[in-house]
Amino acid sequence: MTKPSVEVELIIRDGLTFQVPLIIRTSGGCAPKRFLEFFTVHIRNPNTRAAYGRAAGAFLLWCEEHGLAELHQVQPIHVAAYIEHLGRKHSAPTVKQHLACLRMLFDWLVTGQVIAFNPAHAVRGAPLS
Repeated sequence: MTKPSVEVELIIRDGLTFQVPLIIRTSGGCAPKRFLEFFTVHIRNPNTRAAYGRAAGAFLLWCEEHGLAELHQVQPIHVAAYIEHLGRKHSAPTVKQHLACLRMLFDWLVTGQVIAFNPAHAVRGAPLS
């Protein structure tokens, strides 16, 4: 797996950094700022912030690897495919955490007028086994 190129990063505390993925940067406008604000303003718990940072980064990298260059290209089918992919490798609680992160992140981007709708809204998570 290749890492996306990173030009923008924010050091929050104790060396913890959030990097702005390529798909966010290429979306233009206030997308990079809004992405960073999600982690710094919206999520106050450091453990949740770190877990959601990993979850968002993994999804956005998956999007880049599947040819999605800008956020407006992400559709519910992409989120569903990613959740299905994740469910083959991880436990149901992990999958649900990733989906919760994506729903919250996309809601934040919608309210910030970065994207028009939340592509994760209608996607259902993995059933508990």
